[in-house]
Amino acid sequence: MSNDPCAALAAALPAMFECTPHTDGVRIRTAFMYPDGDYLDLYFIRDQEPPVVSDLGETVRWLRSQTLSPRRSPKQNQLIQDICLTHSVEFYAGRLQARVKDASQLAAAVLRVSQAALRVSDLWFTFRNRSIQSVADEVEDFLNDRGISYRRGERFVGRSGKTWPVDFHVRTSELTSLTCVLSTGSRSAARPIVNQAVATWYDLSHLRIGPEKLQFVSLFDDTSDVWAEEDYALVRDLSHTAFWSSRDRFADLLHGVPIPS
Repeated sequence: MSNDPCAALAAALPAMFECTPHTDGVRIRTAFMYPDGDYLDLYFIRDQEPPVVSDLGETVRWLRSQTLSPRRSPKQNQLIQDICLTHSVEFYAGRLQARVKDASQLAAAVLRVSQAALRVSDLWFTFRNRSIQSVADEVEDFLNDRGISYRRGERFVGRSGKTWPVDFHVRTSELTSLTCVLSTGSRSAARPIVNQAVATWYDLSHLRIGPEKLQFVSLFDDTSDVWAEEDYALVRDLSHTAFWSSRDRFADLLHGVPIPS
């Protein structure tokens, strides 16, 4: 193994991958991000045999922080194992890691672990709180009752190349809107949900321009007292805000009638 892993990485990976010394070895800031916009950091641990590239368990910790349950379900564990198998990555003691036997394997190991970490973090979309699904079902019934045309659960490609799920793609005679439903019964889960909406709207912001521009709507389920004013402020510059307790106003917004501030 080369005495300078950073030099080996610089020769094989784009400059956007930053390599710096770390107490656990070498930290590699990748060009990839978790769904909430935080950068994915990996670590090259060379004081073991063989050396490994590892996320040090950060991906699983991130996934756990986005859900209400402190334990992963058997289905989640199976999906994580499947992801690791697909990307030839080991899942051990909560860590995603890949062995590196010589310097020529280092860059490939970084990319494999990065891809596995991104796929594992995306499991958050699959295991959303049941209450979110329930409110989304209510929104669907509401749109049907109002005769508003929509598509549910579509995915859109952002400027970063990442695909983002949107709860409702709504079309009226006046305009077309993308709506994300923000719902949770937990104050601790509220901010990560808002951060996810912010990341979604920011990466899809190119869809807000042009003759067929889309309107973005963040629909808060305010039937639970979990949201802070800061939560509303975070999405306000990127989307319109609406509240499930004011359904008529939400419908007006979909028809192009502005909601008063």
